[in-house]
Amino acid sequence: MKDISMTKFLRKLACTAAALSLIASTPVLAQQQKPTPVPTAQVPAEQVEMGGPALWKVADEDTTIYLFGTVHALPKDVDWYKGNVADALASSDILVTEIMMTPDAATNMQSIIMNTGMLPADQKLRDLLDEAQRASYDAAMTKLGMPVETFDRFEPWYASMMLSMLPIMKEGYSPESGVEAVLTAKGGEAKPRGELETIEFQMSLFDQLPLESQITFLVQAAEGVDTIKGMLDRMVAEWLEGDADGLAELMNEGLTDQVLAERLLYQRNSSWAEWIDTRLDTPGTVFIAVGAGHLAGDKSVQDALELRGIEISRVQ
Repeated sequence: MKDISMTKFLRKLACTAAALSLIASTPVLAQQQKPTPVPTAQVPAEQVEMGGPALWKVADEDTTIYLFGTVHALPKDVDWYKGNVADALASSDILVTEIMMTPDAATNMQSIIMNTGMLPADQKLRDLLDEAQRASYDAAMTKLGMPVETFDRFEPWYASMMLSMLPIMKEGYSPESGVEAVLTAKGGEAKPRGELETIEFQMSLFDQLPLESQITFLVQAAEGVDTIKGMLDRMVAEWLEGDADGLAELMNEGLTDQVLAERLLYQRNSSWAEWIDTRLDTPGTVFIAVGAGHLAGDKSVQDALELRGIEISRVQ
């Protein structure tokens, strides 16, 4: 896995693993907005209104499923919740996200981290690094204004997650402004909720990585603390434009390790397509929000649906 750029890997994480944002914060619930119906007619791709995040739809005679790509942390006051996205959520019977973003999630996350993210009592994180690696790591922690010993009790994957979140949070990105938090607030407490995965499962994606790979990711994350924000800015700009192809190109740069891609993206995309296929047997309207990285590029959720013979159309 050493040939993958960690800054590009972490940029992809911002749009693939919702649990990453729970490490830093917990979304806040707000008031529900009044529902508005959504037109059911499918629109040819060339007539779709751009200028906003992409929204797709799967439908049969009695079931409609909207599929929306998210960014799990955003700057405050990014204007994206409007048009067909707002209407689709309002008209849906249930909001389904990767994991349940609830006030209790942060507490659950702390327990999971204590069970999966801690090193044995006789080990320290910085003792796992060689001299050059430790110098890079210590320099990054100092730049962030944190004692170098802060994460000594944690496994490298957890420290990598923190080093991916802290720089962008210092620059104004916040999970509380992320798409899932906004959707939850707009849906309100009365909107039923569902999840495709659990926090435990998402954490296992990282905890099960080989130690050598975790250390590589940690060091490269440390070396990228000055550049990750600019990279994420570019990705968010493509997302706001609704340019799915441009977003895919940005996000897939550097993701050359097929084992990691299979674990982080492709297997999950296939599982979610199966979930959608099964859900089409139950009447109703569903709004699914998953990281935008799953709806862009090869072997996306859309590709997995097409392999199942399920037609999906873009409606924004």
